[in-house]
Amino acid sequence: MAVLRVLSYNVRSLRDDVDALVRVVRACRPDVLCLQEAPRLWRWRSRRRRFARAVGLAPVVNRRVGGLAILAAPDVRVVRTAHHRLTYHLGLHVRAVSIAVVEMAGRRVALATTHLDLHQGARLQHAAEVVERLAAVTGDGVDPVLTGDINEEADGPAWRLLASGMVDTGATVPRGGEMTFTARRPRKRIDAIFTGPGLRPVGAGVPLELVSEADLELATDHRPLLAEIAL
Repeated sequence: MAVLRVLSYNVRSLRDDVDALVRVVRACRPDVLCLQEAPRLWRWRSRRRRFARAVGLAPVVNRRVGGLAILAAPDVRVVRTAHHRLTYHLGLHVRAVSIAVVEMAGRRVALATTHLDLHQGARLQHAAEVVERLAAVTGDGVDPVLTGDINEEADGPAWRLLASGMVDTGATVPRGGEMTFTARRPRKRIDAIFTGPGLRPVGAGVPLELVSEADLELATDHRPLLAEIAL
């Protein structure tokens, strides 16, 4: 049975201990790495390139707007990619969704990542837009996987909207740690990996068995989520 390993991680623009961050990612051995808060300001391209080389993955979607990036292992075939700005709200950050349709072991999956806003109204609207954008590239043998920093917990309206049509892997097949924020004192589960009903997640959570507590605390202000999905 082939297994797709998806890692979702808010890396806070690589402002923390990048060596620790690299150790965390490499220990998780992801087939696909979905980043939120990838560098988007000073020397953002070169900083992203160095990080990609260090973790042994290739950039698949690498856009500045929204601070998102998707990287993949060499044996993952990329079918197509997309990047969409979400509706702008005056005075708030520009938000986006990045999508990569990939093929592994003969199965096609549309992987998306997003970083929703702290403002509840914008967050809910953007969640609906993400669902719409992801639905446009799924079906006909392509199943969705959505990763991201949701910026609210599972009882919030945006989270509930996302979970209404997909499986909340951290709640359904928990493995490892549950809480993702903050990295040093994890009290909240505000990061998520959702899968479409046609996929079978077999485990998801903070990969405590793979990485050291010290590296988790040094790497960034969020903890990563690793999901294994049977193909």
